[in-house]
Amino acid sequence: MRIGLDIMGSDHGPSVPVRASIQAAKELPGEVRLVLIGNEQAIRECLQAEQADASAFDIVPSRDDITMGDHASKALISKPESSIAMGFRMLKGGQLDAFASTGNTGAMLAGSVVVMKPMPGVHRPCITSVLPRADGSFGLMVDVGANADCKPETLFQFGLLGSLYAKHVYRIDAPKVALLSIGEEEKKGNALTLAAHALMKGTDRFNFVGNVEGRDLFLNKADVVVCDGFTGNVVLKALEAFHDLVKTRGGNDPFLERFDYQNYGGTPVLGVDGTVMIGHGISDAGTVKNMLLLTRQVVESRLHERIHEAFQ
Repeated sequence: MRIGLDIMGSDHGPSVPVRASIQAAKELPGEVRLVLIGNEQAIRECLQAEQADASAFDIVPSRDDITMGDHASKALISKPESSIAMGFRMLKGGQLDAFASTGNTGAMLAGSVVVMKPMPGVHRPCITSVLPRADGSFGLMVDVGANADCKPETLFQFGLLGSLYAKHVYRIDAPKVALLSIGEEEKKGNALTLAAHALMKGTDRFNFVGNVEGRDLFLNKADVVVCDGFTGNVVLKALEAFHDLVKTRGGNDPFLERFDYQNYGGTPVLGVDGTVMIGHGISDAGTVKNMLLLTRQVVESRLHERIHEAFQ
């Protein structure tokens, strides 16, 4: 298995993803090879500073890399030798089994759609976030930012994609899928959720359990909570801000610490024809390491194949 990592996308510079790669390599089995894509001199200097053996990794040189300020889709074309563009090209060409980055999210989503392309039958790829629950388990929320505007059919597909992810990667048997709305009742919601509920009700494609409200997110009512990306992103950013606020005020609750995104690393882009992982640009080495470990889980679960089979 070959996992490519964008070394140039971190807000902290190359040292953080290189350090993460060294940490991950110690926990990954020998058959997993990490491919570091970025400025070769910077990568080798970082490896030397960490007293790591450069021969333990494959290094692919890049140049003129995509920054957070670049226009997402234009940069992929204007900077073909950037780490993100090269990572997608290698993934598309079969030289990688997965590609992960904490770089420009827009460029990663654009590359997922334009280069890798959605799987046949998938309307819109989506991304997820972990929802810690009071009983110690966790669920997933889909979508959290890839699609601000959605059609009812798209939310239906999010339910299927999230169910497959929960089942095959997180080993949740018959995941309970719910629709995020303003009330548990079937007739409550906006035009989008009402139409989506009608599509999901009675389906045999996944285990639909009806609507949930915002106050149900951390209870055991659903394993997968479906919403449009605008709503999901607002919920996600509010939770992250609340966690940070409590932390700065001296709060030290073990349950609240489970809201720290650094525990989970990143998310796959569900529904594209390849394994693409996206993480936060501000991630530290431990977070990027967790993203690499999750990437291996996603590849080994054959999630890509499972989704392809489900959408045939």
